[in-house]
Amino acid sequence: MVPDGINLKHPDRLYIGGGWVEALSGRMFELVSPNTEKVVARVAEAGESDMDRAVDAARKAFDVGPWGKMSPGERGKLIRAMGELLRVREPELAKAWVAQVGGLASFAPIMTSGGTHDFMATASLCDTYPFVEQRPSQMVNTAIVVREPAGVVVAIAPWNAPYGIMASKVAYALVAGCTVIVKPSPETPLEAYIIAEAAEAAGIPPGVVNLVCGGREASDYLVRNAGVDKVSFTGSTLAGKRIATVCGERIARVTLELGGKSAAIVRDDFPIEAAAAILGNTITIMSGQVCAMLSRAIVSRHRHDALASAIKDVMESIRIGHSDDPTTQLGPVAMKRQLDRVEGYIAEGRKVSDLVTGGRRPPHMNAGYFVEPTLFANVDNKSRIAQEEIFGPVLCLIPAEDEADAIRIANESNYGLNGSVITQDVDAAYNIARQMRVGGVGQNGMRLEFSMPYGGFKQSGIGREGGPEGLVPYLETKTILLDGLPSSLRL
Repeated sequence: MVPDGINLKHPDRLYIGGGWVEALSGRMFELVSPNTEKVVARVAEAGESDMDRAVDAARKAFDVGPWGKMSPGERGKLIRAMGELLRVREPELAKAWVAQVGGLASFAPIMTSGGTHDFMATASLCDTYPFVEQRPSQMVNTAIVVREPAGVVVAIAPWNAPYGIMASKVAYALVAGCTVIVKPSPETPLEAYIIAEAAEAAGIPPGVVNLVCGGREASDYLVRNAGVDKVSFTGSTLAGKRIATVCGERIARVTLELGGKSAAIVRDDFPIEAAAAILGNTITIMSGQVCAMLSRAIVSRHRHDALASAIKDVMESIRIGHSDDPTTQLGPVAMKRQLDRVEGYIAEGRKVSDLVTGGRRPPHMNAGYFVEPTLFANVDNKSRIAQEEIFGPVLCLIPAEDEADAIRIANESNYGLNGSVITQDVDAAYNIARQMRVGGVGQNGMRLEFSMPYGGFKQSGIGREGGPEGLVPYLETKTILLDGLPSSLRL
C-alpha cells in the first residue's frame, strides 16, 4: 500500500545484497498522513536479524566486491546513471514528501529537484577530487597521499527532508567507494525505496546499496554492529549523542548534523516591516521543522514592540490548510507526537513570555496535526523556549541592549548550526557573522547553500556535509613513501 502516484515494486520488502527480500521480523510500518490522520502507506519493518543481513551484504560488497576497486571515473558513470533515474522520478518523490510529512505540494518540486541536483553535483567529484596526490618530501624520492573509502557506511536521514538528505549521504558514500546501508526514518521511508530502486536499475553492484527501515531498537542495534565502519546521521541532538557514544566505544567514524536554535540579529538600520516579513514567513517554512530554522529573533529593546506588532500582522495573514492545496502557506506538522511537543512548548512559553499571536490549533481544521504560527515576545534567552529546539512554527523575540549584547545572546546557546544578520550593511553582516559561533550565516534570512560546507558548532554536530568538504568524512587518508615513482602514476 502506497499513496497514489507513487510506484514502488516491493514496499513490503527490504533491499539487501542486490535483491528484494522479506523482512525476517515479519512486521510492517504504517505511515499516517498529517493532513488527515489516516494510514496512507505500509512498508516492511526491519528487525535486528535484518540489520545483520544488511551489514553482512555491505561488508562482503566492500571487502571482496568490485565497487571499491573501480576507478573513480567508473564509479561516477554508474552514480550519474542513478541520478538520472532519480530525476525521472522526482514527481513521485514530491508526492511522497507531501503524503508522509505534510510538506507543501507547492514547495515539493523545489525540494526534490534540489536533492537530485546536489546528488549529481556530488557525483561530479569522481572526476575532480584528488584521490591520489603526489607531494614534495624531504625524506624520500616520492611521497604520495591517497584517500581511500572508509568502508561500510550506515546513512540515517531524518523525516523532515528525507530525500535530499539521504540522497546526499548515499552520493558521498558511493563517490568515496564505500558501501552503504540506507536507514530512513520510520515515518518517511518511501524516498529511500525510490533511491534503492534507482541504484538497482542503474547497475550499482549487489550489496553496495542496501535498504532497511527499522525502529529505534533495531536502528541502535545496527549502529552498534562491529561491521559498520562509519555512521552518517542527521537528526536530533539527543539521538546524535547516543550514536556518538556508541561509535566512540569502538572508534568508528561518525558524522553528525544535529539540532539548532538559530538566531537572527536584526540591526537598527533595517526597516521594521521588511524584517517582520522575513521572520514571520521564514518560521512557517516546512512548518518550522528545519534544523537551521531562525527560531530566535534578537532586536534592540527600543524596537522590540514595533517588530512584535509587525510580525503579528504577518503571521495572522498566513493561510493555514492542507498541504496539497496550492494556496496553503502553512501545512501541518509531521506527526501527532510532534504536535504534542510543539503544544507543550507553547504551554511553557505562556508561563514565561508574552504570547503575541497564535498558540492554538486553527479552529477551521477539524482533523490533522495543525498549529497556528506563534510569536512569543519579551523572551528571556535563558528560558526553555529560547534554549531548546521546538521544531515547529514558534518564534521567540528577544530584546537586546545593543549590538554587542545581541551577539552575546545569539551565542548563548548549546547549539551552533545557523544564523542570520538582518541588515542593509554588508560589512556589518560580515563582521557580525564572524563573531557568531555557528556553522553558517546568511544576510537577511535563512539562506542555505547545500553545495557549500554545511554543519554546526557545539551540540549542532560533528563534521560537514556539502561541497568537496562533505566527501572527506567518507574517506581515510594514507601516506605512502617510496624510493621512486610507480609506473601507474607516470604520465
